Amino acid sequence: MGYILTIITIVTLVIINNSEISDGYRILGLFPLNGKSHFVMCEQLMKTLAKKGHQVDVVSHFPLKKPFSNYRDFSLKGSIPNVVNNLTFQQFNQFTQGSFKHFVDITGNEICKLLNHPVINNIIKNPPNDPPYDLVIVEVFAAHCYFAFGRHLKVPMIGVSTAALYDWISEPIGNPANQAIIPGAFSGLNFKMNFWQRLKNTLMSHIIKNGFNYYVSEQSKFVDQYFGPGYPGIYQLSKEFALLLVNSHYSINGIQPLTQAVVEVGGLHIEDSGIKLDTDLQQWLDESTKGCIYISFGSMVKIESFPIETLKAFYSTFRNIAPVRVLMKIANPKELPPDLPKNVMIHSWLPQIQILKHKNVQAFVTHGGLMSSLEAIYCGVPMIGIPLFGDQIINIKSLQERKIATSLNYKNITESEFTNTVKTVLKNTEFRENVKKLSKLYYDRPLSPQDTAIFWVEYIIRHGNVLRSPAIDLSWYQVQLLDIYGFIFLVIILVIYLLILIIRGLIKCVFGTKKRNNKEILSKKKK
Repeated sequence: MGYILTIITIVTLVIINNSEISDGYRILGLFPLNGKSHFVMCEQLMKTLAKKGHQVDVVSHFPLKKPFSNYRDFSLKGSIPNVVNNLTFQQFNQFTQGSFKHFVDITGNEICKLLNHPVINNIIKNPPNDPPYDLVIVEVFAAHCYFAFGRHLKVPMIGVSTAALYDWISEPIGNPANQAIIPGAFSGLNFKMNFWQRLKNTLMSHIIKNGFNYYVSEQSKFVDQYFGPGYPGIYQLSKEFALLLVNSHYSINGIQPLTQAVVEVGGLHIEDSGIKLDTDLQQWLDESTKGCIYISFGSMVKIESFPIETLKAFYSTFRNIAPVRVLMKIANPKELPPDLPKNVMIHSWLPQIQILKHKNVQAFVTHGGLMSSLEAIYCGVPMIGIPLFGDQIINIKSLQERKIATSLNYKNITESEFTNTVKTVLKNTEFRENVKKLSKLYYDRPLSPQDTAIFWVEYIIRHGNVLRSPAIDLSWYQVQLLDIYGFIFLVIILVIYLLILIIRGLIKCVFGTKKRNNKEILSKKKK
């Protein structure tokens, strides 16, 4: 009897397991940008979908080092240089001073050229049909040529924005962007703006949006070349998203109107796996009883490439704050100047969440990248921001408003300024109290970012493009009601004009009659 029950149990489990697999969807993830910091969120999303039982095919430059169930890599590794631990001070400084066209060329047009890569080109020419794809997920940044895949494969398309909404994203998906309360990603403004700041924000937002759309429209040539004729322009393809997952949350990015097709999943990339630190690093942190500050400028930037004057200011500050210790991520320690202070430990790569969670880590010196900022908030660690480019400036400004971070200008860091800033954050308990309060607010949600993303991804596969905003079908002046206001203005002008004519007519009639009567009286008297 026991033997029969065992067989029945095994068969039941097999049936259940097979039903789960058969119910899973096949999803194509397209992430051709060669920046690791962008891919972190995309990778976590695809892993989460794979865990749920969906078959995910992931096109990226960063194939997994270990096999992951239901996750298949379509590797672009080696096709173009990856931006990982190799962005020098001179390079990012030139990037920040470059034109908007230069930005679109590097992060958009160059990425579109990868449509010719055998891995991607094979998907275009020979899409699978055993089973076919049910959904396409693509990063929304500057390579909009990849938006043609949804139409090409005849499936819904979901976008992933690894930062808060950029100026050029809202309009094509019908999202009500409001420059009065939402500072542009490149404006460098706070959320509370006076008249002149709102004017600057409005002008900058329209200039950036129109400039981006103008330069990115050139990508239509890639769509025509690799997908064939008959596809709409790039801007029209941008309207074809069924959903947009955005790495933002109102507690940090402000209260703003969002259409149902925009879902905030800020912090989705964070996976607290509980991996233990190396023994020597764990011991060093445990022994940092006077406190420790952690320094990292993300996955791309080489701190050791900063000007020698800046690095000397760093060294002097580290000596000034001793016995507080410093843990710093340095890609190539050999490129650092000599005489590294004794209270400093350096590593080429560090498990950031595990570091930030350590009880002795009291501050985080960061470039203000969104992923790093969210991890610091998750772990309740105040920040010293040294923003370099992109959305890092507005990220740090937002954190400054909430008094969980301070800010320094990377171009002129001095020993006294850096020392005073670090000591202020270490000694003022308000910073740590504020970041812990924000951490609770940020993660107090009905569903985790991962579960939220899973629900809406599956929702779109089940129901299709049902969240499409009707604003997409209107012109910009119709969305802003300029035609309505113009019509009302014309009606008011017409009514006023008619009233003037009527009043003039009445005046003329009354005074004209009176004048004629007076003339008649005078005429009779003369007779």
